[in-house]
Amino acid sequence: MSLIKWDPFTELEEMSHRLNRLIGRPGLPASTGSEMLKIVDWTPSADISETETAYLIKAEIPGVNREDVSVTVEDGVLTIQGERKAEKEETGKKFHRIERSYGSFVRSFRLPQGVDDTAAKAEFKDGMLNITLPKSEQAKPRAVSIKVD
Repeated sequence: MSLIKWDPFTELEEMSHRLNRLIGRPGLPASTGSEMLKIVDWTPSADISETETAYLIKAEIPGVNREDVSVTVEDGVLTIQGERKAEKEETGKKFHRIERSYGSFVRSFRLPQGVDDTAAKAEFKDGMLNITLPKSEQAKPRAVSIKVD
């Protein structure tokens, strides 16, 4: 069992982030140990799941070009950042409502222990960014047979 250092400000940041998403206001990305002061314009939704061999992160980033997305792993933190560029204004077109968000985004996730971040793979297709983070050999569950006499 590993001990995790409790930081009360992490819970406040998470609550603020959830509240901002609820009311549709972009906020600051969650702190990752080193303060992140970049203001973001929107935040893509993400699902995180786990199999016996890997962690999977699926982020929705429709309308974003592959060249405008960056995925990095540094000091146990996976960061997805990029930009959705606004469509060019067309003359003769009058907008009645614009609900899609444009501009820069950043999402950061602290990786659990036992992730082999050197073997991480990312795939971008149809507006979905799929990141696979394999577990290291020590973290994979294994069956041990016990001989009973």
